[in-house]
Amino acid sequence: MSMKKWTDEELISTRDNLEAWESRSKNSGAGSKLWLLTALLGAFAISTGVAFIFLDGIDVMSVILIIMGTVTCFSWYRSEKQRKDNIAFLDEIRKEIKSRKLKDTAKSKDKASEQVEEDKEVVKKEPSAAESQTTDKN
Repeated sequence: MSMKKWTDEELISTRDNLEAWESRSKNSGAGSKLWLLTALLGAFAISTGVAFIFLDGIDVMSVILIIMGTVTCFSWYRSEKQRKDNIAFLDEIRKEIKSRKLKDTAKSKDKASEQVEEDKEVVKKEPSAAESQTTDKN
């Protein structure tokens, strides 16, 4: 996928979304440790199933252990691969933005739109306050 054809807004919004994902994943340190523990338990289930097959012969529980451990390890592998792909993609987007010399226009637009909304709220409140003062004088 070539980012050369992307518009500036698409690049910036994608970068902002990936940075938000990255900050969430970094802040939840327990989640990644729990996921690693799950992968280790999957590997333990595989080895236990294989050991039970050698000791007791082929049994339904041994096969179930091996299958569930394999599914768990495969899920961990796919999520870890996706995480690394996302980080690499974010780096590519940052390089493309840097090569285009774009500024953080999306973030500044958000701040500007919030300021405009706050100003509108203040203007809405002021006439009602002025009306109440004129009614008090009468």
